[in-house]
Amino acid sequence: MKKKKVLLLGNHGFVIYNFRKELIQKLLAEGYEVYISLPNDEKVEIMVGWGCKFVETKIDRRGTNPVSDSKLILHYLRILKEIKPDVVLTYTIKPNLYGGLACRLLKIPCVNNITGLGSGFNQNSALKKFLSILYKVSLKKSYCVFFQNTEDRNTLLESKTITSNHELIPGSGVNLDDFKLKPFPLKEQAVSFIFIGRIMKDKGIDQYLEASKIIKEKYPETIFNVIGFIETTHPHYNEMIGEYNKKGYIRYLGYQSDVKPFIEQSHCIIQASHGGEGLSNVLLETAATGRVLIASNIPGCRETIDVGSNGFTFEARNTADLVDKIESFIQMSYEDMEKMGINARLKVEKEFDRAIVIKAYMDKIERICNYQ
Repeated sequence: MKKKKVLLLGNHGFVIYNFRKELIQKLLAEGYEVYISLPNDEKVEIMVGWGCKFVETKIDRRGTNPVSDSKLILHYLRILKEIKPDVVLTYTIKPNLYGGLACRLLKIPCVNNITGLGSGFNQNSALKKFLSILYKVSLKKSYCVFFQNTEDRNTLLESKTITSNHELIPGSGVNLDDFKLKPFPLKEQAVSFIFIGRIMKDKGIDQYLEASKIIKEKYPETIFNVIGFIETTHPHYNEMIGEYNKKGYIRYLGYQSDVKPFIEQSHCIIQASHGGEGLSNVLLETAATGRVLIASNIPGCRETIDVGSNGFTFEARNTADLVDKIESFIQMSYEDMEKMGINARLKVEKEFDRAIVIKAYMDKIERICNYQ
């Protein structure tokens, strides 16, 4: 029997590897022929080693050049005609929009994953309207649109961008075997916070830096780590990060391919994003490790937190509110901090196991392939 073909469209090999590897391995084990369309990076070679077939696809993740975007649509049309996949899985904004559109034009079943609507939906109404039209055109005929939070789903439902072809899943889920519960940092250790993410305005780095300065001046032993690369579109952060690092407000650790050791050494993660999250993977992974969460009260972050049980939320862009929540955590007893970490793990086990996400995908893929 001829193997069924599944094509994944993404914008970053590292992301597909980190959050879709179990699904890819499941598909390969079940006898599917798996293609990955991505920019080339160090993780692609690993996935090819599993048996995936790689199609290099250059994507300007944050660019809005219409010429580049039109080339991307044409590229997707070409590879879809060549590969003739039975089903296409798309992730992140441009693969969802342009890959979804290409699938619609060629009548190929597509399963989209809305990993956040993007910062454009939080900006001027003209850009939001333009994006809404793009989503409507691209997603209307999708076999299924997976949403990672209810707000994103409701936004597209209210604008009639989608109708009945949607389903809510618990983000990308977290691999509970990869991210195991780890002992809480020792009682005598200084309280340590961590920021993990791309260094750019929308990720709330300004609020994190401002809060670190305020807290360090009052609690000088407190540690604020920063992990992540500085986006090329935000070069001014090179100087700012360097200055805060030099003055001792933060410890800048750059990009790290493995964040687990740094999470384990921390008491609490801070995610100060302004919006546009699907469902935060770094919060799920940190919670699975048994660490406390402090995050903006926005879609994609608030779903991971039961306030007072496993962490705190604060008003996005509000440094004073963030400082208040950090101080509340610092003033807790060690035993209460440790208990919050345990609660974080228990919530992830109950609600965000990656096995739930894999099952949702396999159900759709099998239905599509068995119907053909």
